Amino acid sequence: MHIFVSNLSFMTTDEELNGLFAVYGTVNSAQVILNKVTKRSRGFGYIEMPDDKEANRALSSLNNKKISGRALFVVAAAKPYDPSPMERE
Repeated sequence: MHIFVSNLSFMTTDEELNGLFAVYGTVNSAQVILNKVTKRSRGFGYIEMPDDKEANRALSSLNNKKISGRALFVVAAAKPYDPSPMERE
């Protein structure tokens, strides 16, 4: 299952995002999306978890949970992240 998470602290790394979801099961990938020019976090990311049961547990547990003073918004993504044409360059 592909998961979208927003309202991340701008200091959150891929590894921290992975660790946050790994508590609930296997994480295939975790990526904080960066601004192409500044290389700073855009405040959201994507996680891929192979087991839907574990992913749903993570969704229900982490949605609205405060991490680094911010309430996370966590939802199942309809499709995996596909960067815009400008981000692909």
